[in-house]
Amino acid sequence: MGVTAMRRKSLYRAVALLAAAGLIAGACGGSDDSAPADTSEETSEEAAAEEPAVEAGDEAEGDVDTAIEEEESAVNYGGSISVGVEAEATGLRPWEDTCSSPCYNMMIAVYDKLMEQDVNGAYTPYLAESITPNEDFTVWTMTLRSGVTFHNGVELTAQTIADMFLIQQAGAAGSSTVSAANLVSVEATGDLEVTYTLSQGGSAFPASLSRAALGMVFEPAAAAADSEGYSMAPIGTGPFVIDSRDLDNETTFVRNDSYWATDPDGNALPYLDSISFRPIPDEGTRLDALLSGTVNAMQTLRQGTIRDARAARDDDGAAITLYEFQGNNVGGGMFNTAVPPFDDVRVRRALVLMNSQEQVIEALGGTGISLPGTQWFSPDSVWWSEKVAEAWPQFDFEAGVETLTEYVNDPERSDGKAVGEPIDAELSCPPDPTLIASMQVLEQAYTASGLVNVTMTNYDQQTHINNALGMDNGFIGSHQVHCWRWGDDADPSVPLNPALAPPTAEVAEAIGLPGVVSPLNFPNWFSPTAFQAAVAATKTDDFATRYGLYEAIMLEIADQVPVYYSGHTATAIATESNIFGLNSWHVPSGELGIGFPNAEGRWSEVFIAS
Repeated sequence: MGVTAMRRKSLYRAVALLAAAGLIAGACGGSDDSAPADTSEETSEEAAAEEPAVEAGDEAEGDVDTAIEEEESAVNYGGSISVGVEAEATGLRPWEDTCSSPCYNMMIAVYDKLMEQDVNGAYTPYLAESITPNEDFTVWTMTLRSGVTFHNGVELTAQTIADMFLIQQAGAAGSSTVSAANLVSVEATGDLEVTYTLSQGGSAFPASLSRAALGMVFEPAAAAADSEGYSMAPIGTGPFVIDSRDLDNETTFVRNDSYWATDPDGNALPYLDSISFRPIPDEGTRLDALLSGTVNAMQTLRQGTIRDARAARDDDGAAITLYEFQGNNVGGGMFNTAVPPFDDVRVRRALVLMNSQEQVIEALGGTGISLPGTQWFSPDSVWWSEKVAEAWPQFDFEAGVETLTEYVNDPERSDGKAVGEPIDAELSCPPDPTLIASMQVLEQAYTASGLVNVTMTNYDQQTHINNALGMDNGFIGSHQVHCWRWGDDADPSVPLNPALAPPTAEVAEAIGLPGVVSPLNFPNWFSPTAFQAAVAATKTDDFATRYGLYEAIMLEIADQVPVYYSGHTATAIATESNIFGLNSWHVPSGELGIGFPNAEGRWSEVFIAS
């Protein structure tokens, strides 16, 4: 059975938002007025009584997730592979460097995570051996595996995790995740026992331990001694050890002969002798590198590349295997709501109404592969909402022109221009041909309105990310209309909580949460109700309640449109046909792992068939 089939299930949407409002008020000290608004005319209780169980949405015709299944081929030790990735990693420090798909592929090779997801998406201990909460989810007690050592020979203990926390609190990526998780202390309460204390209940806290900023275990003494050097020579407990790092050319890892993990048959891991990652930003060049044997594998988050790889395999007979996945990740972009004119919802809504998603998807090469997006969740996800899909502004060019005209003719317009003057908009994306083509669709639509002066810019992915972070500008960022991707297959709290937290110190101070600032709120959009709903969703493990809260957040995003969507992101790792194991790796319990979401491979059980 494939991952998609396992995710699909009936959803009972009988969620009383009045009860959820009580959770929110209790969580954040607000009144009932601060609860997420019910956008329907009927009451929440009436909706709960009338709405039947419904199926998740339809898949795109070409959405064919590769099955996660036990490998039938005999495993083989030895050999080296090289993987083409879409960009150089911004850095290899989990606590400091914002990590996207290329970075995760590298980091997963050198670092183990405390928690992982199994084939059903459930969080299960990985470097941890167990983790349990108290009754209100404010204290989590974790036991680590024994006998684990770092690449430099240092033993992993509970004190390691406590020492890591001091560094994570000060890191750009770590501090945001610490705040989002409401994590206030990490203590070694035994040789291998770690106690996490949260200021507020966090039912989804283990999800935070499955991602880089909090979950990837690094050697804290070495990190504290030389943070900059650590990015070039990371030290983890993972299956591979750093061998060489030539920025923008190749990073190579070699087999960790002292790795603690084994496969379900007791065979030592990893199977490969070494693995290299080569940044190849151009999608066509990266695919050609695989087809020519210059690299043995490649990752992509572009529908057009998946289309071309399928054609090469099916029409030209290329000996390649495609490991495809389309989950809770949606392409599109964002508006920097901290700068005029994008601080006005009329401008954002107008530009969304002018966005022909089908034409953008066609420009991306995703026709027949990706469905238009309406929310952060994929149509086959248990979190997907039909109500949100119906609420998202659909393409209506004339309505967009009418809405933008209202702003342009407003004497109090926020950009300070004279009445009737067009707005200015910089559209920015990395210099990939399909991304440029998709932005040109927007450029043509905006220009055709006669109400927008458009400038298009292209930056390499690392600069693109840094422009959104705005670390030298109070995290405001220098972007205006910026292409981006939203969501992932972790628990919704993982991508949403930092994305909805206060974007600046001023906002945090104004709402009584001084210091709770998230550089990962890239659109700089802050809604107290959305933020409170995100917090409330981490105070319960009841699915129906959490579903209602996340639906309310998505409805508010549909109303305020700080982001825009193209299509749900199809991702893939393509390999030479003699490379196996990406869809058949295991968590320590012996269960199959989640596979390769967002083109993030787990490489310890990958092997080359003889």
